[in-house]
Amino acid sequence: MLINIIAVGKKMPDWVQNGYTEYTRRLRTSMPVNLIELNQIKHGSAAVIKAQEGQKILQSLPDGAHVVALDPAGKSWTTEQTADQLQRWKASGKSLYLTIGGPEGLSDEVLVRSDQQWSLSALTFPHPLVRVILAEQLYRAESVLRNHPYHRA
Repeated sequence: MLINIIAVGKKMPDWVQNGYTEYTRRLRTSMPVNLIELNQIKHGSAAVIKAQEGQKILQSLPDGAHVVALDPAGKSWTTEQTADQLQRWKASGKSLYLTIGGPEGLSDEVLVRSDQQWSLSALTFPHPLVRVILAEQLYRAESVLRNHPYHRA
């Protein structure tokens, strides 16, 4: 199964790129991850920026894809629930797309299009950090499924 992450923002700081790369490298053989970076809109009101970035995300989604929006209002999952969810995504046979918005968040249109909304935490994170946390959580969930010692409950 290939996981696709659509993220608003390019040219991330080295610490973001290094952290993200570390976890996706570990997933390479069992579950490759494809990062699709979209240009961040920098001018306009928050509503305009959110709408324009949302359109870019929607244009990047193929028909029939299973879309998961990373959003603070989404459902929170434990590590075990995330592993179970990952197993269901794998079994579905559908292309999986995880969406990360820019600083303004995801547009209502992206949230409506999504099949699921996932909250990584009740805390607010800078959007570049979400890439690292998401990659680590995918690796952790995969390690649970493979009975790898990385995750120790």
